[in-house]
Amino acid sequence: MSDNPTQITFVLSEHMLTTGTTLPLEMLQTAQLARHQSAQANRVNLAMRTAVAPGTQLPQPTGMRWTPDATLDEASDNDIIYLPALWRNPRPVLRRAGALIEWLKEQHHNGATICGVGTGCCFLAEAGLLDDKVATTHWHYFDQFQKSYPNVRLKRQHFITQAGNLYCAASVNSLADLTVYFIQRLMGKTVASHVERHFSHEIRRSYESSAFYEDTSHPHPDEAIIQIQLWLHDNYPRAITVADLAQRFGMSTRTLNRRFKSATGSTPLAYLRDVRIKIARELLKTSNLSIVEVADKSGYQDSAYFTELFKQQLGTTPSAYREMVRAKLFRTD
Repeated sequence: MSDNPTQITFVLSEHMLTTGTTLPLEMLQTAQLARHQSAQANRVNLAMRTAVAPGTQLPQPTGMRWTPDATLDEASDNDIIYLPALWRNPRPVLRRAGALIEWLKEQHHNGATICGVGTGCCFLAEAGLLDDKVATTHWHYFDQFQKSYPNVRLKRQHFITQAGNLYCAASVNSLADLTVYFIQRLMGKTVASHVERHFSHEIRRSYESSAFYEDTSHPHPDEAIIQIQLWLHDNYPRAITVADLAQRFGMSTRTLNRRFKSATGSTPLAYLRDVRIKIARELLKTSNLSIVEVADKSGYQDSAYFTELFKQQLGTTPSAYREMVRAKLFRTD
């Protein structure tokens, strides 16, 4: 069992659609129970809580009374955050959501995975976190969303979008698919399949087939390689060799290299390098970490090597890159 549990926080809001919170909460609780019964499950423990901005009037449309576990100020150190869907026009709620918007910016800066459902995706857009990134929302709100957030790349044809650690689900059903995907990443396929069978008796499309990933240019059907890609995304700070990767996933080094190159067009180490460089770019753009700290958080203990590699890939040093993107982000003209 992990020493530090995976902290999952469900944000509560006025005018929220309660199903968008209760469904993934119960799915994750079921996964927690199933994990103890599966010898193949990853030893991950989940810590789940609800959180709310002070003074929020929570809905009671069906007589359900919510008692939040924490205020937003008390809900720090999050791994995954769920944002609720909102009934009808979200604009009035968004105008009163200043505390939540600032909290989301802080949590994103700290590396939390954040997912919104339906019009709840507007919280992410309102915070500016989706600018120049892909997103989706409930179909009825497409036009208004596009008008309100012209800098967001709205994907009307996709039920789920991923932009780094930001996820949008168009509906509660899509959120269920996304939650199964999170469970698979955290606990493995056996537990995810158990949860999916108990909550969705019908055959559902997988996350990989219904989602738009901003960071994947080579979608492919090799499930084993998809699992390796996910593992690399989750473990990029670690020291990783191809031999260790092959052993972990039950392949020879030769087979791993061949299948990975066939599926993605890249070698495993080149793919890992691209993941790390993307993380580094985001940290350089959004944090005040030193170059040494950025290198370390991106998986490189040798900052000189990191700088050399970064320059090879982007044609500029990390420091120069930071100055360039910050000039674009914060200029006043």
